[in-house]
Amino acid sequence: MPSSSSRANRGWWDGNADDYQVEHGGFLRDAGFVWCPEGLDEAEAGLLGEVRGRRVLEIGCGAAQCARWLVTRGAEVAAFDISHRQLRHSQRIDLETGVRVPVLQADAEALPFADRSFDLACSAFGALPFVADPLAVFREVGRVLRPGGRFVFSVSHPTRWAFPDDPGPRGLTSDRSYFDRAPYEERDEDGALTYVEHHRTMGDWVGLVVAAGLRVAGLLEPEWPRGHERVWGGWSPLRGRHLPGTAIFTVERPDGPGGGQSRA
Repeated sequence: MPSSSSRANRGWWDGNADDYQVEHGGFLRDAGFVWCPEGLDEAEAGLLGEVRGRRVLEIGCGAAQCARWLVTRGAEVAAFDISHRQLRHSQRIDLETGVRVPVLQADAEALPFADRSFDLACSAFGALPFVADPLAVFREVGRVLRPGGRFVFSVSHPTRWAFPDDPGPRGLTSDRSYFDRAPYEERDEDGALTYVEHHRTMGDWVGLVVAAGLRVAGLLEPEWPRGHERVWGGWSPLRGRHLPGTAIFTVERPDGPGGGQSRA
């Protein structure tokens, strides 16, 4: 049974996918792997390592731009998103580029894939900020990764939670507690939940990874590049010069028998 967060965010993304792709599709590129609004590109960062010949899962793929780039690099890719409308954009881009990505609609808290079926997993702002139970996601990732497999994911930097989501000067002054874990919610006129985003501190993220039987192998906080003037929501050159906007975690499933979590 999908959580209230999953139901709300599925509806929100179905309703906003068209505008999202119009606004951000050029920056993301049809077959490009951009980790974050700072513009960090996997082609240069190499956080996933060698992908040719590897089985890779993209979690919360949107229109599958990252997955499509992986296909062009020789990876065998599967991708999923909770939003049917985002996946329709993936199919559109498949037809326009001739690069096909197999996609399906699924919830990250219950992955429809067999145990130990992927070498790598990735998620660029997909699923994890929006789910009510991130531990379930990490356990599922650990289950579908092979021993020694790697999962790299990017999320909003937890520090940003203490500041208004404003790209201008107002966004430089903290107005709430970093330790306030109440989710950000939007509701319709009848009070029904229409969008939700959850906050975890840095310590929370590390604790969740460890609790899932995985280990943190790296953490990257991309700096705002000189000459990059693009504003994306609360991300901007002004804020980027003062505050970290993105956290990128590299997580690994240990080789030993204790690594990962299997379904009961």
